[in-house]
Amino acid sequence: MKLKAIDHVTLIVSDLQKSRDFYRDKLGLDEVSRPDFDFPGLWFQAGNTQVHLTLTSQESGAAGLGHRGNSIPSRGHHFAFRVDDCFAEAKQLQSQGIEIAQGPKQRPDGAVQVYFNDPDGHLIELVSD
Repeated sequence: MKLKAIDHVTLIVSDLQKSRDFYRDKLGLDEVSRPDFDFPGLWFQAGNTQVHLTLTSQESGAAGLGHRGNSIPSRGHHFAFRVDDCFAEAKQLQSQGIEIAQGPKQRPDGAVQVYFNDPDGHLIELVSD
């Protein structure tokens, strides 16, 4: 097996419009068309990877991951987007009313990380060199 890249990440969300406002309008992801599935959802493009949002239902399960008992956000379940400057992006997030869960902080290898949550509590990391 030779894995080439992550094609997409799927998140279960409770409100498609609220999530569209967050991912498209606040984070700046491009909304892209999705196949005509028989269940509601949205797709967004982030570089070469897509973020698929599926509305909560009996088939898809509950939205978000819920609190998993970890005391340090960065050690729990999350996904990350690469950006040019985490410090600048953290200020932009805060100016939009998005609370920072952790960071910005520098890793031992010099990269900078910042963490925040989407409307359903999915933890998102931004990372820059």
